[in-house]
Amino acid sequence: MATELSNTKICDKSFCEDYLLLSPKDVTLWNLIMLLLSKNIGHRSFIDCPAGTTEESFSRRFVIVVSIVAQMVLTLLYKPLSWVGSAIEFLPNFMDANGGFLDILLNLLSGKLVLPNKESPEFLTVVGLLDIRRDLDKTIKHEDPRYTSALAVMAAKSAYENAAYIKDTVEKYWKMEFLGFFDCWNDYEEDYTTQGFMWSDKTGDSELIGVSFRGTSPFNAKDWSSDVDLSWYELPGIGKVHAGFLKALGLQKEQGWPKDIQQDKQKPYAYYVIRQKLKERLKNNPDAKFLVTGHSLGAALSIVFPAILAHHNETELLSKLEGVYTFGQPRVGNHKFGEFMKDVLVTHGLRYHRFVYCNDLVPRVPFDDSDVYFKHFGDCHYYNSFYEGQVLPEEPNKNYFSMFALIPMFINAVWELLRSFIIYYHNGPDYYETYTCRGCRLIGLLIAGLPAHGPTDYVNLTRLGSPELFMTSFVS
Repeated sequence: MATELSNTKICDKSFCEDYLLLSPKDVTLWNLIMLLLSKNIGHRSFIDCPAGTTEESFSRRFVIVVSIVAQMVLTLLYKPLSWVGSAIEFLPNFMDANGGFLDILLNLLSGKLVLPNKESPEFLTVVGLLDIRRDLDKTIKHEDPRYTSALAVMAAKSAYENAAYIKDTVEKYWKMEFLGFFDCWNDYEEDYTTQGFMWSDKTGDSELIGVSFRGTSPFNAKDWSSDVDLSWYELPGIGKVHAGFLKALGLQKEQGWPKDIQQDKQKPYAYYVIRQKLKERLKNNPDAKFLVTGHSLGAALSIVFPAILAHHNETELLSKLEGVYTFGQPRVGNHKFGEFMKDVLVTHGLRYHRFVYCNDLVPRVPFDDSDVYFKHFGDCHYYNSFYEGQVLPEEPNKNYFSMFALIPMFINAVWELLRSFIIYYHNGPDYYETYTCRGCRLIGLLIAGLPAHGPTDYVNLTRLGSPELFMTSFVS
């Protein structure tokens, strides 16, 4: 989602009070050294900000440099990562499409070899291969405090898959109504970068509508670049919000955030099309509520969505919002944004469950330096590698990079790998970990905290966590 500076400078920024937009394109080592040495950041060709902008703090300039370097590295890795991801997806899906290794040989000899179809309801992305579960936990009933969170995480996980897979999962496995899949336009990227789906749960006393945003694809360098990008816009009365997340949700290049736009059916914007679908559905059932959920990047979009609803004074819709459930959510805005969102959540009595599993890297980015930069708000529902939970003001080791945490993180990564072989025997067949998942656990021995971001542990914590902790959910 990183946008080239040449594009951002021609965009209308009158919708915001201030902005800082970074572009890693054509940045040299000398440019980075000069950024560290000079407070006049507005003079840099790779930083778009109001004329005369300065940054007195060396530590903040250093964090900007780290962000730019990380984006540059990810840009170089874009194609290699994409190739690796495609290779990992191909083999298991190829074997499944042909019925296993022996059948592949028979099909090859008979000329009936089947290639995987990415639009098939059986095709799995890398995320799906990490965790193949599709059924909801039948032991978690509606009266269980874990029910909504357990449903939300399965929706957040399913959002990574294609439309046919999601529809099949909702209707055949969940026995719920599929309301639609959305492939949405990003005005800045000029591409369809934002996906999600909606469903309806009528299995309880009243209808609960769900909105799930797709998250960071493991082998998509653009998604990871967005997570580490420090670019932001400051919205009037709201605060500083991550620029990449705003663009993904539907920020208009020439108009900013108008309350209403003329929708183009060929290029739908996530915020506007989902808002309209919710209004139509809720009009038919005034007693219904809706929830918003997502994992990783999808989690960030899940909390920005109600922020823009509040920005547009959509009080009727907000009164129907049951809660926001995020898993592995990166930081979205600054302290002012957090205070704004606390007020929105308290005013409308909304639940906000921000789940963080153990050493997950993503909730610890972008860097939390001070009130000026990105911060989490509300309680953190934190779970360790034994799925023991606590409700904390902030996740431990909040910025990930710590010499004191390094050794414990790698020890924990070893334990998570060992656990992947025994959890099946301890908790039952629903907790069997695939070979793809175990391979991902091996990566944790090199980059502790990266495998912890996968959906497997988030599904497990909603099923194995203590029900009492799921009752603590309102922001105060």
